[in-house]
Amino acid sequence: MVKRLEFDHGLEEMTQLLVKMGDRVEKALVDSMEALKNGDVEKGKYIVKSDIELNQLEEKIGEIGAKLIATQQPVAKDLRRILIAFKISSDLERMGDLSVDIAKVVIRLDGQPLMKPLIDLPRMAELVAVMIHESLQSYIDENVDLAYKSAKDDDQVDALYAQIIREMLTFMVENPKTVSQAMLLSFVGRYIERIADHATNIAESVVYLMTGKRPDLNQ
Repeated sequence: MVKRLEFDHGLEEMTQLLVKMGDRVEKALVDSMEALKNGDVEKGKYIVKSDIELNQLEEKIGEIGAKLIATQQPVAKDLRRILIAFKISSDLERMGDLSVDIAKVVIRLDGQPLMKPLIDLPRMAELVAVMIHESLQSYIDENVDLAYKSAKDDDQVDALYAQIIREMLTFMVENPKTVSQAMLLSFVGRYIERIADHATNIAESVVYLMTGKRPDLNQ
């Protein structure tokens, strides 16, 4: 009984750290988009510098999980839960890296005026922030339906990304002077699209946790 209590406590601690990671990733994504819209280079630099905190949270989750496996010898779903926590933390850490990549674009633009008001990129970021929140919530609640709903939102993100690429190509063809900035904004779209893919990975992990079968939701 004591052993089970220790195990449950360890799992709860890992879950709380995942929630903290998720909150930081959401904030990094939102902040990096704000920095892009406002040409805020200082905020971009701050986001880059703050990434180390996310890495530290991932390491902590790894340490707790490794200790649980070594001391509690979990099997079946309990072991699966720990391994999935590792996978989710890895996905979240990668999302943080991609948000940093957006911030680095802000730094490279160095405050230069944007060729057009940003509409689709912020919309993408808003959708992906919801996906991050819902995918993590589906893990906490063990809610397969919410996991599928989160993954389904990726279709809208992909459609917006395709639209952005078409628009940027048009700008580059019509005005060669826009090539550099259009390329950078295209990269931002790609980074956001990749964050959505990692959120979908979390949704897949939740379905696997609950059913023992891993679906391919990233299509």
